[in-house]
Amino acid sequence: MSQNSSVPNNGDHRSAESLFQPIKIGTLELPNRIVMAPMGRTAAKMGVLSSESAPYYRRRAEGGVGLIIGEATGINRIAMSEENSPFFHGSEALAAWAKVCKEIHAAGGHFIPQLWHAGLSRKTGTGPYPDLASIGPSDWCVPDTDANLKCIAGYKVGEPMTRQQMDEVINDFGTAAAAAQKMGCDGIEIHGAHGYLIDQFFWPHTNRRTDNYGASNFTDRTRFAVEVITEIRQRTGPDFPIFFRLSQWKTQDYDAKIVHDENELEQLLTPLVKAGVDVFHVSTRRFWDAAFPGSELSLAGWTKKIPGVPTIIVGSVGLDSEFAIAADSYEEYFEASKTGEALDVSKPMSLDRLIDMFEREEFDLVAVGRAVIANPDWANMVRDGNFNGLKAFDRQMLATIE
Repeated sequence: MSQNSSVPNNGDHRSAESLFQPIKIGTLELPNRIVMAPMGRTAAKMGVLSSESAPYYRRRAEGGVGLIIGEATGINRIAMSEENSPFFHGSEALAAWAKVCKEIHAAGGHFIPQLWHAGLSRKTGTGPYPDLASIGPSDWCVPDTDANLKCIAGYKVGEPMTRQQMDEVINDFGTAAAAAQKMGCDGIEIHGAHGYLIDQFFWPHTNRRTDNYGASNFTDRTRFAVEVITEIRQRTGPDFPIFFRLSQWKTQDYDAKIVHDENELEQLLTPLVKAGVDVFHVSTRRFWDAAFPGSELSLAGWTKKIPGVPTIIVGSVGLDSEFAIAADSYEEYFEASKTGEALDVSKPMSLDRLIDMFEREEFDLVAVGRAVIANPDWANMVRDGNFNGLKAFDRQMLATIE
């Protein structure tokens, strides 16, 4: 099928009215359940957003998105795995984000930044500070899908964090969150997914520590995340919303798992909620996939059910099935994403399925990524049933910020 195939017409979809109900999360009141997913645009210079970023985000707020989550932002100089990703520290970088926040609010929207540390997913030598060594829970990271082989071989890309380094990172997360609160953001999101630093502590393949932050049990593996959350809560107070992004899959390994059943998921989530998480942003490659054998419930559904806090579902939302690439390996996905070639998908995808899951109360909010890049007013168009007017996503759209 062609990359430019049309989007289904109005008659192919149920009304999405249920997704446009307001929701209140603590002090945060949102007009609907549509969230703009955090998507790295890698257009920053020395950590400072480009001038196109504020109007880019504002257009999505004007287009009806209830909450915008900014692209991943480095909380210190070695936090980023991409040289042109933005910072959330330093006066110039924070001023650029303050402008984004102001423009979104002026359009009637809500905004939270995503605070991020790539850990050992950042290769030493990556700019804008290539002379600084990368750090992580252990002294290596998984660079490809052959996870176990590389771990056994001791593939070394950085250094295990010392106690001092851990304290510095925890403090940097707290400082960034306090800066977000000061500039008027509506909360913050901690990036704890996709094989980055916090997730590296969760995942036994990347956490081989033997201290009380090690991989022997969930209490130890969640300890670093708990300390990050606790620091942010102490710096921002009891009412500032804290979102937490989590996933099973990693950019290094699409089949990775940190939990294998609902009992392990409860062990992972419970300490994070006790530390102060208000919302979990549950990232899956395909939002409709069942999390565990024996149940059709999604990972977002289980996450909402177990600790009883709101969840955001995300993963190929708003895309035709031909654009929801399902690959057997990261290399296969990467090659397909470069060429735009569509691979087979295991199940058909539709907004109808999303609405069914919402009405079964599997999630509270839905994050939309590439479809909102293609259609700044995606939310308004879906609300109005204008599916014929939606543009298909094309990877060439990532070349510019519009």
